[in-house]
Amino acid sequence: MIRSPSLSTRSYVLIGVAIIAATALTLLALGQPPICTCGVVRLWQGDVMGPENSQQLSDWYTPSHFIHGILFYALMWLLFRRQPIGFRAVGALVIESAWEILENTPLIIDRYREATIALGYRGDSVINSVSDILFMLLGFVVARKLPVAVSVILALLLEIAVGVAIRDNLTLNVIMLLYPLDSIRAWQAGG
Repeated sequence: MIRSPSLSTRSYVLIGVAIIAATALTLLALGQPPICTCGVVRLWQGDVMGPENSQQLSDWYTPSHFIHGILFYALMWLLFRRQPIGFRAVGALVIESAWEILENTPLIIDRYREATIALGYRGDSVINSVSDILFMLLGFVVARKLPVAVSVILALLLEIAVGVAIRDNLTLNVIMLLYPLDSIRAWQAGG
């Protein structure tokens, strides 16, 4: 495998900031609001079915982005372990940013509405998407620092805790987007 030329930490940070800025500008161009249309910025929004879900800095889906970071760290290590950590972090950032853009297209917004419990979902605010990207980076950094077993346990605990709290999590979200099951939809609806 060819090793990429080494860049300084500052260069990787600047590339990362540029990717996040480009993502935010793309989301604005797609028509997503910069902040919640309620006009208030909150640190936490706990009402999954409320109009401010996916509009504030964090919500019940924030842990899934942290888990993305753990998973992307593992993926980048498997594919590019000989590359500098900055290169791998930028790779994870590109994947997460691409997902944030795709997630806010009519294709995915409509899919969420028809296949999941997110009936009123209208996409994320830009501030929520940027926060999701930053939480992914936090998960990436944590996965780099912690032993593998601890990262796996942390991801599982987050999945279980969120699943119990709101009857949804990263795993269920992926299942319902790709292959919706009536049994999961009924359970998520409280049936």
